[in-house]
Amino acid sequence: MRDNELFRPPQVRPTYTACPTMSTPTACPVCTLENTYRDGALCICPDCGHEWSEDDAADGAAEEGAKVVRDANGQVLVDGDSVILIKDLKVKGSSLVLKKGSKAKSIRLVDGDHDVDCKIDGVSLSLKSEFLKKA
Repeated sequence: MRDNELFRPPQVRPTYTACPTMSTPTACPVCTLENTYRDGALCICPDCGHEWSEDDAADGAAEEGAKVVRDANGQVLVDGDSVILIKDLKVKGSSLVLKKGSKAKSIRLVDGDHDVDCKIDGVSLSLKSEFLKKA
């Protein structure tokens, strides 16, 4: 070594390891491709442009498993519950009016916009849970 050269430490390549809190991004929930990357707290799919957070994906998976139906007061409804109407409702295609306070026993939960099937005064109806409260 020459005297006029500065001492240089040997070149050591750094080793990169994944951060334990940052797991690899999951597959895109929209296009289901695994070509995703993380940008801060968001996961991004370059193929379809969808952005989501891992928390959203976990919440979505939990929601897909079982749909939770709530009444007007926020109580969870299940099959077999008894409910009471909270306001008068006109039945489409009929002159029948369901009065406030009418009770439906043994409801059945279904998928769709009208998520409760029940019988009130001997008539089978599909109702929205927002017009019902748990008895």
